[in-house]
Parts: sequence; structure tokens; C-alpha cells
Amino acid sequence: MSKSSPRRSFGRKSTGTVTVIEAKVHRSSARNARMAFILAAVIIGILTAVVAASYVHPIIGLFIGVAVGVPCGFLAWLLVRVWPVLRLLWWWTPEIVLTTLLLAGWVQLATHTSTLVTLAVVAVVLGVPAAVPVTRRQVVAWVWCLIVRHRLRVCFAQFIVANQSGSLPLILWARPTPVGERVWVYLRPGLSLVDLEGRLDKIAVTCHASSVLVERAADGNAAYLRFDIKRREVLTATVTSPLADVITSDAPATDRPTPVVPTALDLSDVQAPTIALPVQQPRKPAATSANGSKPAATPSPEGGDDLSDWI
Repeated sequence: MSKSSPRRSFGRKSTGTVTVIEAKVHRSSARNARMAFILAAVIIGILTAVVAASYVHPIIGLFIGVAVGVPCGFLAWLLVRVWPVLRLLWWWTPEIVLTTLLLAGWVQLATHTSTLVTLAVVAVVLGVPAAVPVTRRQVVAWVWCLIVRHRLRVCFAQFIVANQSGSLPLILWARPTPVGERVWVYLRPGLSLVDLEGRLDKIAVTCHASSVLVERAADGNAAYLRFDIKRREVLTATVTSPLADVITSDAPATDRPTPVVPTALDLSDVQAPTIALPVQQPRKPAATSANGSKPAATPSPEGGDDLSDWI
């Protein structure tokens, strides 16, 4: 019997399932969970049995090791098995916390106050940040931080190659900067900084930014990266100088001569300096005797001895 695939009727859409965790990640998580259960149960069971054997009979110690190792292995299996769900909850932690706080505050406010007071409080809480420019910019900046975390997750899931198990990098936190947002990411095995540097233009398009820079956040850890998402240029903004407010309107203006800026140089107007060279005196030739030898030095007549007395 051949299997026939159900056809979609005209004007109706077939309902499908929504994939929360990918099949590749699901299989990898199941395999890692089994390995974690075996290792934790065996190691903890053997250690417990060895310790218990020194106090009770070895067979009773073996049963004690099994009784302790199996629950510990099951706990390790549970932690590894639910790790994809915990990671998904981590990605949505800010939104979950904010939604919970808003709902809890609304319920408490509606329960303990009247309708008019509730509406007045809501109007103040929502209207003041929207009316004050500084507060409005801060709120918008933090909202973009929440959006960028999810946009980076889309980049990692769509066009950045992950490891064989399919686990994506862990997006830690984000904060606003004067030009955009800064996000810290911890990479998993199978991805490096070099792989991301060739896809920065695609990341900028996904994050709705003008450019994206990535660099190491720690010198001793290559997996800890920092993404700088740039949306605007602050260096080209017009900055007003406070010196204009210091000058009063009744201050007298000072007439200053207009400086003459030379446009050409005429060599005839330049006076060449006169350099005087020192005059060298001619040397007198030394006197010689008839046989060509130099004459003896003439003794000093004042208080000197005559050399003829010593000959």
C-alpha cells in the first residue's frame, strides 16, 4: 500500500508544529544526558561504596553506592537534558522578568486602589518617560538592547556555522552606548573570532545598524567576545560652545587691523646678509743657521742662568 500525502485544500492552510528546540540540538542533548547519567552514577556510586565499605560490610556498601549514585546520575541527566530549555529561558529572561513585574504591579494596584487612581498612576508611569526627552532616550536605548540580543541569536542560528551538536553561542548581556549597543557573547566550540569578522556586514543588516565591530573582551579567553553595534555617528554632531554666553551684548568691539597675508615672494625685496670672513695672518718662516739647524733659544736676561756656564 502506497502512502499518500495529505493535500492542502483550496483556501485552507495546514496546521503545523512550532519548533522550539531544533532536532539536531534535541538529539545532541539526549546523547549528552545519557553520558552524564552513566558517568555520574558510576563515579559517585564507586566512591560512595568505597567510603561505605570502611564502616559496613562491602556488600552493604555496594548497595549504598548504588542508592547514592543512581539519584546523582539522574540529577546530572536532568540538568543536561533541560539545558536547551534553560538556555532558551536565559535568552528571554529580561522580557519574562519585566512582564512579571508589570503584571504583578498592575494586579496589586488594581486590587488596592480605585479605577481612577489606577488610571492616574498608569498615566504618570507611562507619560512621564514619554514626555521627558532624557528619560525617553534612555528607555529607547534599553529597548534596543533587548532587541539586539535576539537579533544576534538570529544571526547565529541562520548563517553562522555552529558546532556539530548545533549549540549556539551564549548571549550574556547588553548595555547602551553613545553610538548604539554593546553586547557580550560567549562562544561555544566550533566558532572563533575569525569566523565572525567575515560576516560583520550581515550582522549589521540583521541588527538594523550601520556597522558592527567585534573584539575580545578578555585577553586570556578567546571565547569571550564583545560586539559593538553602531547606529549613529556622534562625532559629526553640532556642539554649541558655552563661551558665547559669557560675552555680554554691551561689550565694546575692539578694532583690530586686518592682517596682510602674503601671496607671493619677491626676491629683490629680500636683503642678503653680509658675512665677514676672518683674515688669516701670514706665518713668518723660522730662522735657521748656516748648517741648516735651528738656532738655540735665547736665554732670558732677567734672573736666568747663562747656558755657557754649564758647557
